Amino acid sequence: MGELGFWNFAQANPDAVALIGPDGTQLTRGELHARCNRLVHGLRALGLQPGDCVATVLPNDTSMLELYLAAAQAGWYLTPINHHLTGPEIGYILRDSDARALVVDARFADACRGAVVEAGFPAASAFSVGAAPGFRPLTDLTAGQPDSVPADRRAGMVMNYTSGTTGKPKGVRRRLPEMDPDSVFGLYALFLSLFGIEPEKDNVHLCGSPLYHTAVLMFAGGSLHFGHTVVVMDKWTPELCLEAIAKYRVTTSHMVPTQFHRLLGLPEDVRAGYDVTSLRHMIHAAAPCPPETKRRMLAWWGPTIYEYYAASEGGGTIVSPAEWLQYPGTVGKAWPTAEVRILDEDGNDLPVGQTGTVYMKLGQADFEYHKDKDKTEKNRREGFFTVGDVGYLNEAGYLFLCDRKIDMIISGGVNIYPAEIEAELAGHPKIADVAVFGVPNADWGEEVKAVVEPAPGVEPGPALAEELLAFCAERLAKYKRPKSIDFVAEMPRDPSGKLFKRKLRDPWWQGRERAI
Repeated sequence: MGELGFWNFAQANPDAVALIGPDGTQLTRGELHARCNRLVHGLRALGLQPGDCVATVLPNDTSMLELYLAAAQAGWYLTPINHHLTGPEIGYILRDSDARALVVDARFADACRGAVVEAGFPAASAFSVGAAPGFRPLTDLTAGQPDSVPADRRAGMVMNYTSGTTGKPKGVRRRLPEMDPDSVFGLYALFLSLFGIEPEKDNVHLCGSPLYHTAVLMFAGGSLHFGHTVVVMDKWTPELCLEAIAKYRVTTSHMVPTQFHRLLGLPEDVRAGYDVTSLRHMIHAAAPCPPETKRRMLAWWGPTIYEYYAASEGGGTIVSPAEWLQYPGTVGKAWPTAEVRILDEDGNDLPVGQTGTVYMKLGQADFEYHKDKDKTEKNRREGFFTVGDVGYLNEAGYLFLCDRKIDMIISGGVNIYPAEIEAELAGHPKIADVAVFGVPNADWGEEVKAVVEPAPGVEPGPALAEELLAFCAERLAKYKRPKSIDFVAEMPRDPSGKLFKRKLRDPWWQGRERAI
């Protein structure tokens, strides 16, 4: 399989289209190869050495993948930073990552300008795509640099930062592999093959979620290493997604359940107006998917929807469409190179069907939280790690997630898992989005609260709340039912669909100690 890998594809067929940007601009493999080579030469001239970090604050655009490929062949860590963060938040990651170079988009320059000051970052190493006061144009870095293949190539890595939904973000850092960049494709080959994805085969990958997320960048990068064309969307909307699928004959993509929900929210005639027959592997993860939502997507897109469970720290499990229909609600069985265990609070393995904390191990792969040995060790047991998810294994070895431990509600000593309640409510036609969490109760410690974003055109208020409570009464045990329902215009989610539940929950617990 030595012919695989982006650089090999670029040299073998430089005229093939590698990237299509948000504005429709196409980059051939040869052009992309040349751009990433010039970046390597320019950053080396700046003084970067193997093991150094390059930070980015970029939108979904070709520049992000150019820097990804540059770092991947120069032995650098690439740290993509969420461009929705504030200046101090960006500054924290910039400082914590020990970044030696920063590349930002001009549209995010204001926040990044403050971040540079916050981190005490040298202005000479801060570059912008597009003109931005306080930043050197990225063209200054690459001007006059050759497009030749750099000498002394070495595989680099991505160091993503955890989202920070439950605390300060931490960098997930792995040891740089001692291998030639052209050999890294083997890692992608192993991963993508789990979903049945093959090299070339006229595959077109649609990247609609933010590239600063671990999985999104991994799938886009893996697609380049597999000789696929990658179509990048800067702003995802359900109809623009369908338009891109039809226009570019998209075969693969990576989505989150929120995107499925919004696609299904389109009028039937709009959905029927786009040809989606090119789809082969539509992969989703990152958040629980209500079973009814997934059934509707399978009915629409056919047996193309694969699901996996993993984290920036590693993974994981995978489930095919046929397996999921056999075991609805599962997130799959362990990858061939992975292990999954369910442990109690004392670290003992729990039997089939019993709920506990989910621990995973990915082959010999290891990681550390950058500059946080205590957190690294706290989340480990015998080489296995956890991100705090709660679940169980069935008799066939399939994993079912219940919730995150931090989100679990304890009411009258009974454990209640919000994800189960959210899945039921998400099936109601008048709900666009929902979050369930525990709020203080003097007698029971906590009670169940639901916050609902009504579907377009639906009026929030007492009548809708009563209708939804009655809906829950038909489907949920009494102790699981929300005691009250509030309404919001828009749920606090990041662009990947991850819910910032603490923004809804924390005001209820100000001045109090959480029951868990």
